[in-house]
Amino acid sequence: MAKNWTPESWRDMPIRQVPDYPDAALQASVEAELGGYPPLVFAGEARRLKDQLAEVAEGRGFLLQGGDCAESFAEFHPDNIRDTFRVLLQMAIVLTFAAACPVVKVGRLAGQFAKPRSSPTEKQGDQELDSYRGDIVNGIEFEAEARVPDPRRMLKAYAQSAATLNLLRAFAQGGYANVDSVHKWNLDFVSSSPAGARYQELADRIGEALDFMRACGIDPENAPEMQGTDFYTSHEALLLGYEQALTRVDSLTGDWYDTSAHLLWVGDRTRQLDGGHLEFLSGVGNPLAAKVGPSMKPDELTRLIEILNPANEPGRLSLICRFGADGVAEKLPPLIRAVEREGRAVVWSCDPMHGNTVKASNGYKTRNFDRVMAEVRNFFAVHRAEGTHAGGVHIEMTGQNVTECTGGAEAITEEKLADRYHTHCDPRLNASQALELAFLIAESLKAERLALAAE
Repeated sequence: MAKNWTPESWRDMPIRQVPDYPDAALQASVEAELGGYPPLVFAGEARRLKDQLAEVAEGRGFLLQGGDCAESFAEFHPDNIRDTFRVLLQMAIVLTFAAACPVVKVGRLAGQFAKPRSSPTEKQGDQELDSYRGDIVNGIEFEAEARVPDPRRMLKAYAQSAATLNLLRAFAQGGYANVDSVHKWNLDFVSSSPAGARYQELADRIGEALDFMRACGIDPENAPEMQGTDFYTSHEALLLGYEQALTRVDSLTGDWYDTSAHLLWVGDRTRQLDGGHLEFLSGVGNPLAAKVGPSMKPDELTRLIEILNPANEPGRLSLICRFGADGVAEKLPPLIRAVEREGRAVVWSCDPMHGNTVKASNGYKTRNFDRVMAEVRNFFAVHRAEGTHAGGVHIEMTGQNVTECTGGAEAITEEKLADRYHTHCDPRLNASQALELAFLIAESLKAERLALAAE
């Protein structure tokens, strides 16, 4: 923990990307009310995640992190939560079985309500209003009243996060994640796609393997690892008043933990070395992550690591790299070499989404799936060349049948974007595209494993 750190010490630091609430007294009242609410997650869960991420940092696992770009109050529904969870399970099964690699599953769920913006205001026609900063801050409707930051939205975000976590825990441990159910995880609209058909073939192979185990007298039903799975939550720690309100002392260790999620990350726009976001995160015991973009310099990265993980604790810090497909080969190697020179233990993860965002000719913000795949391939290629472990992927995806990213086996065109474009902020991979990506990653992980075995 940083010297002289307190949960509120960030308030004395410069800070970006935070709303300007017009009613400071109401803000303080809401934050005080949140401070009396039960924790959403527990310190022991966060420590277990850190232990699993330590295995990833050592090259013995893979981090799968995915979910909504920004959760919305309007789309809060158990079916949406279930379908996103189901696609993440499918991706994890593909990686685990095809690549023989343990997978740590972390959702961008149950708290990913705040979004940084490139501009503080948005203009439509002659009207200019505050930018939409996520449902935890203001409304997406382009209306003056909706765009006023309202601290009471934090209470609704907490309530929806609690309900989402309750359902996720039930899915993960209540039988839904049983490996015998792999055939049932294929969504109807995915089963007829090339990725869905490929997944079905893999599910058949898993079923045969389970039958073989039973024939040998090994009953998968008696193995807890086969009946459920660990599933963790994460979000960007952007709205620090909310995060501080949910930060508590762990009764077992005496350390502070942010109980709003298991893992918190700092964004590319808020990772200033002297800023409030790094100050806050430096003092909580959760596993952390930092977005690493094209502007990051090697010396800046090593200083950031020193702030967030001064004890060099494996599993404490993941670096989520977002360079764009064409920037990986140039930007990533110097950063890897700087971290290796310092002997720092980190998880290297790839965010192939944010660096490949473009505006389509019809005005829709989108991402081309081929560019997403290319960034992942280049990320693995750089790590193979540097002799380091490509340890994770961080994607914006959904279990809904959306048309927000062009390309993929379904060949979504710019003209088709309007068919089912539902995102509140950034375009997401749909289930079929997410599965395609999982198979690519599995092939890359398998190649990495074979290369290590040949050394």
